[in-house]
Amino acid sequence: MFILAKGLEEYMLPCMWKQTFNIDCMGCGMQRSINLILKGDLVAAFFMYPAIYTLIAMFAFLLLHLKFQFKNGHRIILAFFILNISIIVASFIIKTFLTN
Repeated sequence: MFILAKGLEEYMLPCMWKQTFNIDCMGCGMQRSINLILKGDLVAAFFMYPAIYTLIAMFAFLLLHLKFQFKNGHRIILAFFILNISIIVASFIIKTFLTN
């Protein structure tokens, strides 16, 4: 995994929003967070992009729901979606306006 993570660093996409407006976008840090997970640094991955683990859980559940058609799966996916949007917006506001 470490070799894969090392190779991914060379292919990370730049954030056009940050290059244009000089502030982070709501997705800034996601690539680096995934790279940190692949390196095994789980705590740093959370601090880099706080919604990373709930996003992984949501996509994993979505794939399971597509395969097994859970009875209330659509409600659980909607709850994951609302949770993820809330975490992403809150962390963006904290990172942009409340920290130096």
